[in-house]
Amino acid sequence: MTFGELHALSDRAAAALAGDGIVEGSVVALTLPSGIDYVIAYLALAKLGAITAGINTRMSTDERARVLDRLQPYAVLDAVTLAPNGSLPAITPDLDRIVTIVFTSGTSGEPKGAVFTNRQLEAITRIDAGGLDVWGSGGPLLGGTQFCHIGFMTKLQWYLRLGCTLLVQPRWRADVSLRLIAEHRMRSVGGVAAQIALLLREPDFDTFDLSSVETIIVGGGPSPPELVREARRRFGATYSIRYSSTESGGVGTATAFDGPDDEALHTVGRPRPGVEIRIADDGELLLRSPAAMVGYWRDPERTATTIDADGWLHTSDLGVIDDNGCLRIVGRTNDMYIRGGYNVHPLEVEAVLIEHPAVTAVAISPRPDDVMGEVGVAIVVPVDATRPPTLEDLRAFASSRLAAYKLPEAIRIVDALPITSMEKLDRAALKRDF
Repeated sequence: MTFGELHALSDRAAAALAGDGIVEGSVVALTLPSGIDYVIAYLALAKLGAITAGINTRMSTDERARVLDRLQPYAVLDAVTLAPNGSLPAITPDLDRIVTIVFTSGTSGEPKGAVFTNRQLEAITRIDAGGLDVWGSGGPLLGGTQFCHIGFMTKLQWYLRLGCTLLVQPRWRADVSLRLIAEHRMRSVGGVAAQIALLLREPDFDTFDLSSVETIIVGGGPSPPELVREARRRFGATYSIRYSSTESGGVGTATAFDGPDDEALHTVGRPRPGVEIRIADDGELLLRSPAAMVGYWRDPERTATTIDADGWLHTSDLGVIDDNGCLRIVGRTNDMYIRGGYNVHPLEVEAVLIEHPAVTAVAISPRPDDVMGEVGVAIVVPVDATRPPTLEDLRAFASSRLAAYKLPEAIRIVDALPITSMEKLDRAALKRDF
């Protein structure tokens, strides 16, 4: 689809939405899969001054219901309707108009919607524009995340200004991605660490001509040093690790493409232009930038605890800044882990699994994984030690209430869970076992 066609179709979609009562400030949830229709709908709503929230199609029915309850949208859009050509209502330019709400999950799995206005989207575009020569203005890019993700919802404006061709798969696959990279002679490959690992493990990797690739840009969680080394060698490209979050607008720190190994392999780099970081007394990483969210949708309490009076965003990550000014992430103040670029909160998974009739007690603990970065292990105290539940039992039991990426991928049967002196679950002890 050309840019001209996209502009015309989004005008027609906006006219149809206006006819359905969508006006400036209306909140609309998109339940469309990632693809052309999603982009048309998002642009159409933006032309009306409406607020768009993407709903992850991988969510279970229960998860989706909780997100929609928090959002309270005027409408849920699962298809695009086109009206005959017609004029659209005029909206006044406003940097503080809300454009999008991007959902993440809280420490107990409660949905949180990060709010972004035109002002933040402009700032994100300015920061990312510093990498125009890296990405290749007008060149092809591979869509690596679902469109409801921060990596698309706050970056579409930048993609449009690049004038690039964006290639999208209904569901990301390593073999298809390698074929597209080779066929379209892509200069840069982006994604999360798990995707890069899957590309490298594709049996036919060495049969593709990937000589066009100059840079690899990876976010959504840490990249193991071994992965960085292998990717640089086999792609013949430089590798930059990006640290950010939904709340930061997908903008944070980055390792330099030409940085020494100590930086490239063991840190997440330095703040990008316009971004400030500091380490609080308790070790938590704080971040401040014009790209960060204005707050959580319909959640003033969590907003107040996440953004302080001076505009510092509390990330819940523990970090240190080394002598070279590079940031190292050393842990989390909460127990979240990242599987393949997606946040997983143990408490949410445990709350479902504890209802299994064969489970007396359960804890979820992350284990390092070469492909996904981290995966969840279910540590289970069974009701009957002679007939403990299997991993397949737990996954089948929870599959209707949890997205697939949240399900445990290993199981360990124990007599009791470790507890602290305060009679709380000792998660540190669980992690030490791996």
